[in-house]
Amino acid sequence: MKKNSLIFTLILLFSLAVISACTQETQNRIGRSIQNWTGVNGVLEIYSGGKLIKRFVKIDKLSTASGTKERVQRPYRFGYGTLDANLNGKADPNENKVYFEFSDYSTCYVFFEDPEAK
Repeated sequence: MKKNSLIFTLILLFSLAVISACTQETQNRIGRSIQNWTGVNGVLEIYSGGKLIKRFVKIDKLSTASGTKERVQRPYRFGYGTLDANLNGKADPNENKVYFEFSDYSTCYVFFEDPEAK
């Protein structure tokens, strides 16, 4: 039992040393990739003229599109979430999970973790 905890401690210390040696941008990428695995109970709000026009709830993550061969990022994001048709901030039983995408250039949006999600 002590040998296992010693090995675990050494691996943890080594991991911390490697991460602390990384640049801030690399640390951010690691954090985002971990979050991509664990997901986020996100909310996406789309605005037009300063008014909320669409809301998607229960979003695991937003992804930035990239080209298949050239691996260049495309100017839009996409994801899956429940369309909050009545804009009450909740996924009601009659509201469906949908695929969505939006432009990085022309869309006014806010993406955040649902503060009421447990």
